[in-house]
Amino acid sequence: MMLGPILAMVLSAGGSADALAQVQVKNVSIHVPASWNRTEQEGTQKFMAPSGDAYFLVDVGAVQTAGMKAQTCVDKIVAAIGGKGWERLKVGAHPAAKRQETDVAPDGSGAVDSVTYVGCDGKTTWSVIFYLEQKKKERFAPLAQKVGASVKIQRTGGK
Repeated sequence: MMLGPILAMVLSAGGSADALAQVQVKNVSIHVPASWNRTEQEGTQKFMAPSGDAYFLVDVGAVQTAGMKAQTCVDKIVAAIGGKGWERLKVGAHPAAKRQETDVAPDGSGAVDSVTYVGCDGKTTWSVIFYLEQKKKERFAPLAQKVGASVKIQRTGGK
């Protein structure tokens, strides 16, 4: 008699491996899988799936030109890293862009998808680049969407 609710709870917890936790990278908050391993190299945050089948990189920087409009900033980022194939969107109420590409893994083991998100509010730039084995796309692509869409720039005014 108690099996139904227990089974429902277990099934609904099936995604718990990807339970998201909010983390701070400089002045940007982002939701990341809580169980993923976080490392830093030269200012870039790397989050690796426990399985090793996917990881993503988070970079946060400052706009060098004072008074730049957020959309102009995103346009410049997109142009600098290859202006083709970008979908324009808003993330955290600011202009952003997303692009998905497929490449062969460096070791030739198969196809690797990359999902890149970039954004800017006129003062802070950010990027999230998610890499996943294409054969694991159904598992990780929805997670890449959640992570990329969760970015919020934190403003430290009036302390």
